[in-house]
Formats: sequence, C-alpha cells, structure tokens
Amino acid sequence: MPARLILASASPRRKELLDQIGVDYEVYPVDIDENMRRDEGVVEFVQRLAAEKARAAYQRLSESNADITCLGADTVVEIGGDALGKPENTTQAAQILARLSAKKHKVHTAIALKNDSCELTDISTSTVEFAALTPQQIESYISTGEPMDKAGAYAIQGIAGQFVTRLDGSYSGVMGLPLYETAKLLSDCGVSVVIKKSVEE
Repeated sequence: MPARLILASASPRRKELLDQIGVDYEVYPVDIDENMRRDEGVVEFVQRLAAEKARAAYQRLSESNADITCLGADTVVEIGGDALGKPENTTQAAQILARLSAKKHKVHTAIALKNDSCELTDISTSTVEFAALTPQQIESYISTGEPMDKAGAYAIQGIAGQFVTRLDGSYSGVMGLPLYETAKLLSDCGVSVVIKKSVEE
C-alpha cells in the first residue's frame, strides 16, 4: 500500500507544485520557531527549518497514522550574507525590494522527508538577478499585496516575474518547492506515492 504523503505547509505555491507533478498528498501545516539562531549560516538555517517542519508533522500524526511520510520545506532569499524572509509590513517589503533592485541574490529552498525509517534533507540554490526598480514600481507592486507572504517580498510566478532579468537554477525551487529534488528525495527514501490520473484522460 502506498505511503500517505503529508505536506507540512499551508503554502499555496507548494500545493500547486505538487499538483503539477500529479502527486497525491494531504496538507497538515505546522507552526515552529522560525527565528535564526546566533552564528547559524543561511543554508544551515533553511535546512533546519525544513527538517523541523517535517519532524513536527510526523510527531503529531505518526501515532495514529503509521504509514505516513511528512514533507517539510522552507525558502529563504539571501543577499549580502543576510537571510530575507517574508516582510512583516509594507515598509519592510519596500526596503527588501529596494535592496534586491539591480542586483543578484540567491534563493535557497530546503526540503526534508521524515517517516519511520528515513529522514533526509536536500537543498536547491538558485541565483536570481533583478532589473533596476524605481520607487514607483516598488510602490505599485506592493499595492497589489503579492509581496506580503513571500520570502524576499516577491513571487517569481506572479507580477514580479517581469523584474527578473536572469535565473540560474530551479524555477520551482524559487517558487518554494524544487520538483526534481523533491521527486529524488521521495525515491531515495523508498516512498511509493499515488500518482493521480490526468483530468484529460
């Protein structure tokens, strides 16, 4: 019997990406402390959060559901060695976007799987380059509301796609769930998942 895959996230982007590859899953969001620890590197930080999300979901569900695999993920934008998460308000969003303007930044998305016999993590790192943004462009973009729940205050698959002059890496990773790495991790963990039939069939 295939394992039940649990997505430990409420992110619409991650659900959309899993849907894209036809994986059957259930959603179980978890809340963890997402503060960066002192002397913790950006990569170490994002990998720890993904692993903690997977573990938290597994600990809460495994007693009543033996055959489950929990998938955790976290995305952080890095520029100048600083980790940029989701903006807390519009002022912070404007500051983040001004910092990204006309510069390259890295997007790290870590994924983690946890079940009764396997615990694995992987990470996708992409480099994104932004065009120069005017204060008017930044203000107009923020007024759409799109930046407010996104790491780095932008959505590459949304309106902000027009700001990106170059992407080296994984488009799905920048969105929030690198599909190649996710599929490989499931395979490496020996997880058999149900592939839903195409609606067109």
